[in-house]
Amino acid sequence: MRVALLTSTIALTACATVPPVATPAAPTVAASAETDPVDTAADAADDPAIWRNPRDPAKSLVIGTDKQAGIHVYDLTGKRVSFTAAARLNNVDLRDLGGRVIVAASDRADVTQGHVALFTLDTATARLVPMGRYPSGAGEAYGMCLWHRAKDGALFGFVVMKDGRIDQVAIDLAAPTPKVTAVRSMKLGTQAEGCVVDDRTGLLYVAEEDVGLWRFAADPAAPTTATAIAQVDGRTLVADAEGLALAPRGRTGGYLVVSSQGDNAYTLYRLPGVTYAGRFRIGGGAIDGTNDTDGIELALGNFGPDYPAGLFIAQDGDNAPATQNFKYVSWAKVLRALKLR
Repeated sequence: MRVALLTSTIALTACATVPPVATPAAPTVAASAETDPVDTAADAADDPAIWRNPRDPAKSLVIGTDKQAGIHVYDLTGKRVSFTAAARLNNVDLRDLGGRVIVAASDRADVTQGHVALFTLDTATARLVPMGRYPSGAGEAYGMCLWHRAKDGALFGFVVMKDGRIDQVAIDLAAPTPKVTAVRSMKLGTQAEGCVVDDRTGLLYVAEEDVGLWRFAADPAAPTTATAIAQVDGRTLVADAEGLALAPRGRTGGYLVVSSQGDNAYTLYRLPGVTYAGRFRIGGGAIDGTNDTDGIELALGNFGPDYPAGLFIAQDGDNAPATQNFKYVSWAKVLRALKLR
């Protein structure tokens, strides 16, 4: 297993991102729906994932973690349709492998040993079927994202540890019991969590909370060195840099979206060059806005009249007087607000 240690503050001084403008505008976009609140109080709801129903997009499902109790499944109205108890799940991601939907979550139940919790999503009943939990590496597991390699259909997971180490595992689903094998590790200098992989390009993006964004090659045979792509500058991206999501377009284009937790905003970078494209906030409608967002997710496509171009979801860290939940936002409205395509 190979490990590369990065000196974050030095590397990011050479970041190639376009210099930010002073106090960039952040228009407000209203949420179209919100989920039922999670059952536990304080810091509980954390990260969402989206399964788009290809036959009937209006019946798509949203998965969200409650890191004190378990994992929820919601419909597009935000109603909770199922719950699976599990201790201290944090981030969640999924891939639809030709009708078999695999869900993976980072498991923090043991702070000395990270685990990956695996489920299958029964799309007919909207229930998660546990497939077991598997060790990924020493330490406390925070972030979680999946990569479905195009050339051979192999499935990999990336577990971002609290100390900034990123453990990559191969997930073999050929047998009834999955086989999860560590294949390599990378290392950032300080605490990290949010990650996302672009299946088109095989690139892994990771958010180092107080420093900025990094890019790795996702293939386990690739070097473990990282490329600095955007800096926490206090203007366009405000610490903590938290959840990451992708809006792919064409072969390499689209947007990388980041939760700018420190000022309750969301920052967009244009791909493939990762240049600053704008930022927005959620609020201003009948549904309350978001604050202190941890996880985000975005799925493009038609999800029905409320989400004709895609569905953006953000965890709401302050849903008072109720407990935390997740807000649903039309991606078409975000693009219009930012005057983007």
